[in-house]
Amino acid sequence: MTSLLWLRQDLRLSDHPALLAAVEEGAVIPVYVLDDETPGEWRIGGAQRWWLHGSLAALDERLRERGSRLILRRGACAQVLRDLAAETGATVIHALRHYEPWWRDAERALGDRLCLHDGNHLAPPERVTTAAGAPFRIYGSFWKALAAHLPPEAPHAAPEHVPAPETWPASDTLEEWRLLPTRPNWAAAFGEDWTPGEEEALRKAESFALQVDVYEKERNLPARQGTSRLSPHLHFGEISPRRIWAAVEGRADADKFRKELAWRDFTQGLVLALPDYGTRPGRARFEHFPFRTGRAAEADLAAWKQGRTGYPIVDAGMRQLWVSGWMHNRVRMIAASFLVKHLLIEWREGERWFWDTLIDADYGNNAVNWQWIAGSGVDANMWGRIMAPLAQSEKFGAGDYIRRWVPELANVPDPAIHDPDEAGCRPADYPPKIIGHREARARALEAGRKAR
Repeated sequence: MTSLLWLRQDLRLSDHPALLAAVEEGAVIPVYVLDDETPGEWRIGGAQRWWLHGSLAALDERLRERGSRLILRRGACAQVLRDLAAETGATVIHALRHYEPWWRDAERALGDRLCLHDGNHLAPPERVTTAAGAPFRIYGSFWKALAAHLPPEAPHAAPEHVPAPETWPASDTLEEWRLLPTRPNWAAAFGEDWTPGEEEALRKAESFALQVDVYEKERNLPARQGTSRLSPHLHFGEISPRRIWAAVEGRADADKFRKELAWRDFTQGLVLALPDYGTRPGRARFEHFPFRTGRAAEADLAAWKQGRTGYPIVDAGMRQLWVSGWMHNRVRMIAASFLVKHLLIEWREGERWFWDTLIDADYGNNAVNWQWIAGSGVDANMWGRIMAPLAQSEKFGAGDYIRRWVPELANVPDPAIHDPDEAGCRPADYPPKIIGHREARARALEAGRKAR
């Protein structure tokens, strides 16, 4: 018996229930379909394509070590898989269950031939529900309910051998897909910080486990390596949440990190309940919120994207994003709040930019986090809570972080570096503030009053 293994955001061999089920039945044809049709506007972004190239190459290498290989096809995934099943005589398609709305559409289109397994979460979202059987919309309540399912099942080892079919179907090559940028090569520095693939994900998890005891204290400090930096590996499924949970099991002071890991499960349950959460606000009054539009707003949006707002912590974050494909989580919150509340530009503009420029851009995480900042989400920060970027920068000791990513400010000393305009030492080649903090705050609060 031959089966297809449909791989999506689960590019690993260890702790992969769908792979193990396929191996038990006989020959396995692992396949990845590059689908730019089914997701529509949520087709994989530019930075993610860079990561995907490396991740698929690493996965193919691990499969070949076990007597198998990875088949690459391109097109609408449901039709491609139906055609491949007919071509190879495969009677079943094994896959891990996904919760993004386009993947659920494709799963329904494949019908009975698709055999779905759980394996990308600490607990399947369908099991962590309210008394009425609905997904949770408030994280605190979700975490309490998830506790009944923890610790998760122990992760499974990768199979030592993956049975191959008698003949392999034709496959595209990675080079044909042109996932890597060419001219200009805006991802030239990505490889300095990142190595896609399961092997690196497992190594990084074990390394982080040794220092998880300082995570709660250092996770908000941009100048320190206090976070796990596992987010792109998790997004692409190069490592399972269960594997990470097992890595930190028994470690002192790991509770805060566990809650952050569980946040990913929460966002998946939320987009299961509200599939269009990436495009529609969770609170109706934000449907017609008086966000700014027009040329001035477009110019401000461009300055934000380029890291030229005159707010050093915001600019450092946006430049780090462009150069490395990633941004420190605390700075993501500051930069996102600045766009929505200081500049009064709709959250969806920032969400789209992050989708294209983040290597770890995740539909659930991206949508829920942006709506939390904007106050439009079902579990969100209030509109009137406006982050003060200059105070945040000083509070979290961002001086060295700013000097690294904003070279114009490299010689500005603490504490002036957090607000060189106020200190009277702004270099001539660094832009002045795009808007004053007090002015921006007053404008945002007035917009909130109008919306009410």
